[in-house]
Amino acid sequence: LLPQLLPLLDPPGSVLIFTNTRAQSENWFKAILEAKPELAGEIALHHGSLTREIRTWVEDALREGIIRVVVCTSSLDLGVDFSPVDRVVQVGSPKGIARCLQRAGRSGHAPGKISHLYFLPTHALELIEASALRNAADKGLMEERHGLFKPLDVLAQYLVTLAVSDGFIGPELYQEVRKSWAFSSLTLSEWQQILNFLTHGGPSLTRYPEFSKLEQDPDGRYIVTNRQIARRHRLSIGTIESDAMLRVKFLSGGSLGTVEEWFIARLEPGDCFWFAGRNLELVRVNQNTVFVKKTQKSASMIPSWLGGRMSMSSHLSSGLRDNIRLAGKGKLLDEEMKTLEPIFEIQKRWSLLPDESEFLIETSKSREGYHTFFYPFEGRNVHEGLSALIATRLSQKQPITFTIAMNDYGFELLSDQQVEWNEELIRELFLDRQLERDLMKSVNTAELAKRRFRGISRIAGLVFQGFPGRTKSDRHLQISSSLFYDVFSDNEPNHPLLKQSYDEVLEQQLEETRIRIALQRIANQQIIIRHTKKFSPFAFPIFVDRLRERVSSEKLADRIRRMQTQLASEFNSNL
Repeated sequence: LLPQLLPLLDPPGSVLIFTNTRAQSENWFKAILEAKPELAGEIALHHGSLTREIRTWVEDALREGIIRVVVCTSSLDLGVDFSPVDRVVQVGSPKGIARCLQRAGRSGHAPGKISHLYFLPTHALELIEASALRNAADKGLMEERHGLFKPLDVLAQYLVTLAVSDGFIGPELYQEVRKSWAFSSLTLSEWQQILNFLTHGGPSLTRYPEFSKLEQDPDGRYIVTNRQIARRHRLSIGTIESDAMLRVKFLSGGSLGTVEEWFIARLEPGDCFWFAGRNLELVRVNQNTVFVKKTQKSASMIPSWLGGRMSMSSHLSSGLRDNIRLAGKGKLLDEEMKTLEPIFEIQKRWSLLPDESEFLIETSKSREGYHTFFYPFEGRNVHEGLSALIATRLSQKQPITFTIAMNDYGFELLSDQQVEWNEELIRELFLDRQLERDLMKSVNTAELAKRRFRGISRIAGLVFQGFPGRTKSDRHLQISSSLFYDVFSDNEPNHPLLKQSYDEVLEQQLEETRIRIALQRIANQQIIIRHTKKFSPFAFPIFVDRLRERVSSEKLADRIRRMQTQLASEFNSNL
């Protein structure tokens, strides 16, 4: 895609290039500099893992005209004030209507001006999303913003914050807290559980005085009298979570930003990687700091950050399904959809373009085994939960092992055994009955909840991250939070913070509500099963996504080119 982007970077004017992940921004910045070295000094990188100093310099330099091209992530689409840019490029679908409009609005950001956004799809089907985004913008549609519901860790932190200050009266504050949307359904029992947890540690931690944070004065006001508890709390205030991060610093001094611990764990001293727009060589790791030096060696590795893939919003998913339904009827209403006409023709000839009343399933056989592709068109997060759910339910009926892959359009189950798919079996697998129970079985929810509990335990004040200059290692914090998780699981399974960790996994990570809605829609659709000799245009991106995890980018590109050549040859011969 690089040759299509480069002309947009030519003078005059400033350009923002938005990518969806920090790894993509590093990759594009590196590729652009290699293709146009004359941009050195005019182009910069901006994402959330760079230091605040670097990001501030980039924002100021763009405002002052020192640089005119910035490769960035969502770190530049909200909360940053600088002059409007001339052009905005979106690499890949932004996966949401609000995010698309926010990024587009960085250009022409003035009364009466028009915003321009160039959409650079990372695969052909993303043009369907581009069309859906345009339609949604024309109709003024926008995703709703859903706040966290009943985050009891935040409530615990808030109560201690008040107690460190002037204190609070329990019944009065309970009524005040319930006026907020997030805690509108907070029961008196849950309120009392949190108070008991903060006053004497609850049933599990009663014997440990450091968890007896609140005391009541003669007037019944809850206060903190222990100076050490108050000091630790002031140093821990905040609710922003992050994965285990290591700071990247030059041996000579100067900080570049942070990378996740799992990435550095793969490297040895002397290994090279690309970060913050530089070739770096790993020298050593000391506690929470990665010491590096600049190098002339070629660096092929680029850090990726877990959880960096965005999932399509429900509004955009609905627009996507509408576009596919119209394409099936031959109604291609805009330039993006007309561009995809040859691909739609292949999809119709080999399989089907489903409408709203049809649920499409495709089966194929390759040297890897038996492939089954399902197309709910509901977004990656929903498909992650659905694929695990269906695989688990099927494995309960027959001994079978699956490899799972998914994208925003559907998911794949790959096995070395053939499954005799039929409508009765599919209807049974896609029932929404006992959904929560089966979801809990289908993924390692205990492990997911334990990871989620790490952030909850920090916000609620169970673990202390350390004093400035003497912070505890992420490994230490993980062990501490895991210990609390195990203690509560064994001795206090109804602990409110434990329940919160499971609720957040189901609703935020697996999107249980959207899964239930998708299952209810599928229950009213006609089941269409198609066997394809080759992967259809809908299946191909899912197949490539799974393959990318197992082979190098060079081998993957060669394999894709061969498949494209075969497809083009067959398509032309049919014409």
